[in-house]
Amino acid sequence: MVVLSMVAVGGVVLAAGVNADTVNAPASVSQVAVRLTPPPGPFVGGCRVFPTDSQWNVDITNAPRHPRSAQIIASIQANGSDFLHPDFGSDPTYGIPYTVVPPSQPLVPITYDAYGDESDPGPFPVPLDAPVEAGSDRHVLVVRQGSCDLFELFVGRRSGGGWVAASGARFDLTSNALRPLGWTSADAAGLPILPGLVRYDEVAAGRIDHAIRVTFSRTQRGFVLPATHFASSVTDPDAPAMGTRLRLAPSFDISGFTGQARVVARALQQYGLIVADNGSNWFFQGSTDPRWDDASLNQLKAIPGTAFDVVDTGPVRAG
Repeated sequence: MVVLSMVAVGGVVLAAGVNADTVNAPASVSQVAVRLTPPPGPFVGGCRVFPTDSQWNVDITNAPRHPRSAQIIASIQANGSDFLHPDFGSDPTYGIPYTVVPPSQPLVPITYDAYGDESDPGPFPVPLDAPVEAGSDRHVLVVRQGSCDLFELFVGRRSGGGWVAASGARFDLTSNALRPLGWTSADAAGLPILPGLVRYDEVAAGRIDHAIRVTFSRTQRGFVLPATHFASSVTDPDAPAMGTRLRLAPSFDISGFTGQARVVARALQQYGLIVADNGSNWFFQGSTDPRWDDASLNQLKAIPGTAFDVVDTGPVRAG
């Protein structure tokens, strides 16, 4: 068996010994360039957003159904909206923005005024003009190229030459390391926010390769890894815990969906939703981008919560 060593040059994979200057030349026996589709997995700013075996990026199409899936779905449906709702669109006041900065981005001080004991200390490379999510949560998300780390703030406010926030976290995008158990992040579940956003660039490319962030109005006092924190006093075992994974049932017919909605629906069957915060029932989040097609996304509002299964990804932890 002959194994060729491969190297990527400008998006083209070359067999060992092939000069990049020959990529556009006529192919011959001695000069072979093989153009391959990039490997699946989310990328932002040239950084893979967590390893391929991260819980965010694992395909759950065939994952086992939770033994109390029906009861958990019934609990969700009894406490709010019954249908899926994309919480983003072409209106710039919707969605959660993020920014990508170079390795040289200056560090600025970060001051916490609420959950500093569960936050990562600054300084962070957060630009003073970084986009801030509209509304009360005021999330600020920054990916630093080169080191490929993610910095997130909750209730972020510009203050002099730095930022004040209720909480904040740094995540190494090259690692599957979790927050300390019991710690929050910029999200109630202790999870990063960016990996769970539906982003325009990936939808435009025709595929989403990660789980999607979702909120529910009533959650459990507990979490399922990779979540590390809860934000509820409810002890009902059928209330969804932070980190609970849900999957659009494989039997649900998505063939009638078109455009952007079709890409999202397929991801919901393949990677599903992950409970990340308290909020409106079945609201899932995307990035802020004026290029969203609202008419297409609105098709997703026809998907009922009863079309989802709860996937068994591990036990609920109470602390």
